[in-house]
Amino acid sequence: MNLQLSGKTALVTGSSAGIGRAIAKGLAAEGVKVCLSARRAPILEEVAAEIVDAGGIQPEVVTADLMQKAEPARLAAEAIRRMGRIDILVNSAGGSRRIDWMQANDDDWLDIMTFNYTQIRRLTMAVVPDMIKNQWGRIINITGKAEPNELNGVSGPKAAVHNFAKGLSRQIAKHGITINSIPPGKIYSEQIRRKYDQDYETDYTEKSIPVGRFGHPEELAFLAICLASPLASYITGNVMHVDGGVHRFAFS
Repeated sequence: MNLQLSGKTALVTGSSAGIGRAIAKGLAAEGVKVCLSARRAPILEEVAAEIVDAGGIQPEVVTADLMQKAEPARLAAEAIRRMGRIDILVNSAGGSRRIDWMQANDDDWLDIMTFNYTQIRRLTMAVVPDMIKNQWGRIINITGKAEPNELNGVSGPKAAVHNFAKGLSRQIAKHGITINSIPPGKIYSEQIRRKYDQDYETDYTEKSIPVGRFGHPEELAFLAICLASPLASYITGNVMHVDGGVHRFAFS
């Protein structure tokens, strides 16, 4: 199927590794000019080289530390300056974090909220005016499940992104812009490999994943790339889980 993405542009945060990297490479394979962004410039340059070696358009590389308040606006402006416009925004930067909920202070909670919600909101709102001007856009948020097994610092911010995206979807649809959220299950990444050993993977898989394994970044990237397509113009405001069947609720 021709996803009609050739000639589009995309800004992908968190594109140095894991899900963000797979999405960036997948979009590039469809003819999209990609702006790669993360904190680690050398790794971004590796991703850019892989894209070019595979026949893709030379990506732009913009390093950004999204924990800094002004970075979303700077990143959006720089991506627009280099590419002329942003057709697709993929908010893939973020991270899970367990906290000692009895000991955590306000700064601990604020850091988690800032990285996983506030900066996503700021970057999205920095990009939306350009999309409105062009009367077209796709925004895809890589989020997290809203049914935590225990208190996890990231659960609240991820749920906030879902609700923010749902509300925004109703305001921007008339401009040809869609926004959707994808909560990953256990998808192989640096973070997953760092946090969990083989025993945990085996135990969790047996107890919780109907498909019977952890997922691969490319399997989630497939959905993100489809949502970025002009063919997905009637899909907006949704939360679509890619988790091997872990999510148990049929109506949320």
